Amino acid sequence: MALMQDVHFLRPAWLLALPLLWGLVLWLARRRGRDGNWASLIDPELLPALRLDGGGQPGRSPWPWLALAWTLAALALAGPSWQRAPAPAYRGNAAWVLVLDLSPSMSATDLPPNRVTRARYALDDLLNAAHDARVGLVVFGDEAYTVTPLTDDVATVRALLPPLAPDIMPVAGDNLAPALERAGTLLENGGGKSGQVVVLTDGFADPAAAFEAAGKLRSRGVVVSVVGIGAQGGGVRAGPSNPGPLDVDRLRQLAASGGGRYVDLAALPALIGDLQARAGHAGMARVKQDIRVAHWLDGGIWLLPFLLLLAAVLARRGWL
Repeated sequence: MALMQDVHFLRPAWLLALPLLWGLVLWLARRRGRDGNWASLIDPELLPALRLDGGGQPGRSPWPWLALAWTLAALALAGPSWQRAPAPAYRGNAAWVLVLDLSPSMSATDLPPNRVTRARYALDDLLNAAHDARVGLVVFGDEAYTVTPLTDDVATVRALLPPLAPDIMPVAGDNLAPALERAGTLLENGGGKSGQVVVLTDGFADPAAAFEAAGKLRSRGVVVSVVGIGAQGGGVRAGPSNPGPLDVDRLRQLAASGGGRYVDLAALPALIGDLQARAGHAGMARVKQDIRVAHWLDGGIWLLPFLLLLAAVLARRGWL
């Protein structure tokens, strides 16, 4: 019973050919019946008298054997399977953690419609370029929060982007260091010895702590790159405070501390190229997972000897 439950077909669409093949056998059998092809040439009144005597032995019909041969051929093509072969699972070692600034200044409108919306567009471009890399997402304000851990499901990460805005944060703030530490934790828990962190921000209020956190990540083999969100001349937001100019020097220093590079939104494609190049290098060394993936074996090959035997029998002279 257990074996019967495991039996299935890898290419079941071939089974649809069986009714057509059986119908073709019936049609051929009726067309080439006991009168053969002579019925279309000799008048029916003369045919019984002209039929040769077979010596009393009934003729052997090939049609059941032909139907059996075609059935075996269709079953073999359908790929019957009842056994599974385990194989070790491997995955690429590339991992990206995207860190998004959700401080109040990200509501500034110097980049229309606003900074946070443009940052989400940049995140979407990064996700499109991730390919085989696992991706995690962290947001920060006064504290850091994990939106998604490292995952291969880029579509789910993308679906979570639209609600991300400064007004969803429980407490306003602009502390980057906790977000970098959380990104490092995600990479460590994800099993990767190295990875890449991309920070999308218009600035942060804890430069000393942020530079130190980026340096620690660099010492572990993690590269920290920075995307500046905002116009260098500052921005205007509808609120009591102005976010002020984009401090490019501070953002460059953060990228230098993390061993990465700083770009603005216009140069994002160049950063994406670097990320993909590093991901491709990391993907050359694939990491063996602790699980084994079982794939079904195609058992159609075991029907081939019977199919060849039937073909040899049907090739006898006078049968077809």
